Amino acid sequence: MNIIISLVACPSQEVGAALAKLLVDRELAACVHVLPQMQSVYRWKGEICIDQEVLLLIKTTSDLTDDVRKAVEENHPYEVPEFVVIKAADVSEKYGAWLRQSVRAR
Repeated sequence: MNIIISLVACPSQEVGAALAKLLVDRELAACVHVLPQMQSVYRWKGEICIDQEVLLLIKTTSDLTDDVRKAVEENHPYEVPEFVVIKAADVSEKYGAWLRQSVRAR
């Protein structure tokens, strides 16, 4: 079971914090960082959009990826929420053990 980090942009601090709490409460993530406001520039339905968002860094295990994705998609206000997975190449032994103990077994 590998450790992964998922990136999810949210429209506000409140939405990000609520989603982070839900993921940790359900033991789908060991920890979620809600990074402060950032500016996102993207194309949506043919228009260039510039919005203020927050970024979630969701720390979990690879075997929970589908469950985390489903929870994000079901609880996120965007029509197409961002969900990007980064595989952790190296994690300290103690942190990895804590993370694995903090999420539910699959």
